[in-house]
Amino acid sequence: MRRDMFLKSMAALAAAGALPLSARAANTIKMMIPANPGGGWDTTGRALGKAMLEAKSADSVVYENKGGAAGALGLAQFVPGSKGDPNAMMVMGAVMLGGIITGKPPVDLKTCTPIARLTSEYNVFVLPANSPFKTMADVVAQLKKDPGSVKWGGGSRGSTEHIAAAMIAQRVGADPSKINYVAFRGGGEATAAILGGNVTVGGSGYSEFAEYIKAGKMRAIAVTSAQRLKGIDVPTLKEQGIDVEIGNWRGVYGAPGITAEQRKHLTDAVLAALKTKSWQESLEKNDWTPAVMTGPAFDKFVDDEFASLRATMVKSGMI
Repeated sequence: MRRDMFLKSMAALAAAGALPLSARAANTIKMMIPANPGGGWDTTGRALGKAMLEAKSADSVVYENKGGAAGALGLAQFVPGSKGDPNAMMVMGAVMLGGIITGKPPVDLKTCTPIARLTSEYNVFVLPANSPFKTMADVVAQLKKDPGSVKWGGGSRGSTEHIAAAMIAQRVGADPSKINYVAFRGGGEATAAILGGNVTVGGSGYSEFAEYIKAGKMRAIAVTSAQRLKGIDVPTLKEQGIDVEIGNWRGVYGAPGITAEQRKHLTDAVLAALKTKSWQESLEKNDWTPAVMTGPAFDKFVDDEFASLRATMVKSGMI
């Protein structure tokens, strides 16, 4: 075969995704992070990108942050902007599902391609250091007296901390439809609001508040796990008599319209990254629990999560 014909054949195969990553030209992963810098999705996306570079399953990674509406704004940009692109990925998770249920955006997550669930993380509720309240019992007492006077701060509407706040109200006998929830576009904004005393209670993944808790700038009063988190001396809601348990998982999706082979290549690239030292360090640093799931099992998991979250939100009076 002539050299020019060989090169054309190789280019065609690479464009079609029929060559392994190692045989293709330099591939740049385009990572959509549908949240502002500083939050859990941002940390996850950048940690994964770094690990993909270490694993050599990507030659370079570019990031784009597009926060708002529980990830719906980023999703709305990702769907048309990345169609058919085998190197495009979007960070997503339980928060996005909740936002889709409450916000009903015009774009559909189901048009995108499931790649992998990566981690799970439980939420922690915190008080500003100078709060007049000291415990979750104090918050509950005020919640029962006047639900609207307790200002909850966290991620976008439909986030796991929003759902947890509604569930807490329901379990303690307060009207969940009257909770005063303030949604922020990213973890950085929520943190600033808590530190500034602009909300009564803040909620997010423990990793986002850890440094402020350790520094005494926030007081942790409850976690949403079934048992206390390893190495973290914060009581669960359940041990405080509030029957609420809810987790926050995160994962990645590929672009709409990619082929089964391209999906497999992208999945393999992500799985290779999860074996690196860099990723293991990120798990430890951020107190993430590995929760890896791919393929049909991940597809089914997302469908089941949609149904479960919708049922919880209806029962809690959120929709």
